[in-house]
Amino acid sequence: MFSRASLFRCCWPPFAEVRSRMFGSPISAICRLTGRMRLAIVGPMIDVAISHVAAQLNQSLRSRFGVAEDLVAISSLLEQDGSVVPEVANKVVAFLVNVERETMPYRVGAPHGGPARSVVTNAPVYLNLLVMFAANFGGRNYAEALKFLSGTIGFFQARPAFDPQSSPGLDPRIDKLTLEIENLNTADLSNLWGILGGKYLPSILYRMRMVTIDEGRVTGQDTPILRPQAAVMP
Repeated sequence: MFSRASLFRCCWPPFAEVRSRMFGSPISAICRLTGRMRLAIVGPMIDVAISHVAAQLNQSLRSRFGVAEDLVAISSLLEQDGSVVPEVANKVVAFLVNVERETMPYRVGAPHGGPARSVVTNAPVYLNLLVMFAANFGGRNYAEALKFLSGTIGFFQARPAFDPQSSPGLDPRIDKLTLEIENLNTADLSNLWGILGGKYLPSILYRMRMVTIDEGRVTGQDTPILRPQAAVMP
């Protein structure tokens, strides 16, 4: 039996190609068959991506400021009824603000080998996540909010990317994550915090690229067209 990780590796580029069918049908990901069916089985990874980055940030802040307890929490700031979440007081709170589809084309490598059949699956969805890091320190602890916000910015300035080499604990389904500061003007910032339903906190918004959603569901089979080879006469 193949493990989930091995199935992912055998189908991920360069062992997969993206082809477009004729007559304007949508682009499909073609996973090659070489004896056994090879499929990319990848579940939703939004939670995995944010959890990994938040854990790395938490470890860095604890080490930098010599604090024993956790300093980073993944949570909303308010409950559904509008009440404050008490567990996230005096912490840097990470939460999802928006999800965007990556519109830039993703280049994949050429397929290897010469199989006789291919499996047709839907093209993976490449996502960018807008993630807010808010320093939830109130009252006399406001200076602490600024300190930990500065520490957060410094951490991502030093580590703007996460991959298996730099982050051994990164989920094997994730190839790479990069974080970029997303600038907001005053009007956009006011609207965002109005939607969130809370008062402004010292915070910074990052665009996390790119999270891939690929369920690897087979939608059909395809037989590639092979070019005839000219025979060499003796």
